[in-house]
Amino acid sequence: MNNSSLTAVFLDFATLGDGLNARSLEAVAPGLVCHDNTAEDAVAARIAGMEVVLTNKVRIDAALMAATPSLKFIGLTATGVNNIDLAAAREHGIAVCNIRDYCTQSVAQHVWGVILALTHHLREYDTALKAGEWQRAANFSMLKYPVRELCGLTLGIVGHGVLAGGVIRIAEAFGMQVVVAERAGSTSPTAGRLPLAEVLRTADVVSLHCPLTPATNGLIGAAELALMKPDALLVNTARGGLVDAAALAAALRAGQLGGAAIDVLAVEPPVDGNPLLAADIPNLLVTPHTAWAAVEARQRSLDQLAGHLGAWRRGEASGRVV
Repeated sequence: MNNSSLTAVFLDFATLGDGLNARSLEAVAPGLVCHDNTAEDAVAARIAGMEVVLTNKVRIDAALMAATPSLKFIGLTATGVNNIDLAAAREHGIAVCNIRDYCTQSVAQHVWGVILALTHHLREYDTALKAGEWQRAANFSMLKYPVRELCGLTLGIVGHGVLAGGVIRIAEAFGMQVVVAERAGSTSPTAGRLPLAEVLRTADVVSLHCPLTPATNGLIGAAELALMKPDALLVNTARGGLVDAAALAAALRAGQLGGAAIDVLAVEPPVDGNPLLAADIPNLLVTPHTAWAAVEARQRSLDQLAGHLGAWRRGEASGRVV
């Protein structure tokens, strides 16, 4: 197959945001058709006759694969593959590739940005200043909110992959101790890892970096939050379904937890609302799934996918999950 004969479509290019170029993809798939977004009821028509389908979040299920006999390759600009029916892809002989390790620096920056914002109460002090409290203060420095040093504190990591590794390196630079939780659902101990309950009891900051699976769905609920220190912080940049949103909201309102930073929700965008979007929850930062979103990381996602597609065209395996 030569490059000019390949039929390829990108279903939701706009999910990667502005400021990117698709030159690397177009080099391996000339004539690539890019759609900003594709509604569920338009997917079948847009992939009809296509050999290559590229997407970030659009679901490609068994019925769509069966109805598209031309389909040979599905490429994802994401690490998660829960929007693709992998069993059906195997059945139909369709290659599936994802991307990995493309946003480590961006996520690590975000994690420590929100940890520092919570630890130093940056939002609260900024709000107080804009309300005139510093201007009316009797002393040169406002000390309304307590600030803690990270040095000597303990970071708990749940999900020890490349992203977690990037976060750990910064923690060590701050002089923190690091404890890592045993893999959810593991039946045998892993050297150097602790049970989740022990990590939650020990850590001053807990950062989640595990995938959403049947074993991790609802991993952090009311019982787990109750194990944490009353001044501990919880950070989730992984998947929204890892955390019981209602339980976290209740814990923060009750002062059971020092604070939380949440970048992911179970349903995105949260068109039907979410308990964590309420305005009265103290010490909570919610961001709209932006931890990964440095422009360099987003461009890297396209270029890495282009590399996988080029390798597939040459008969090589790169980034394959099927």
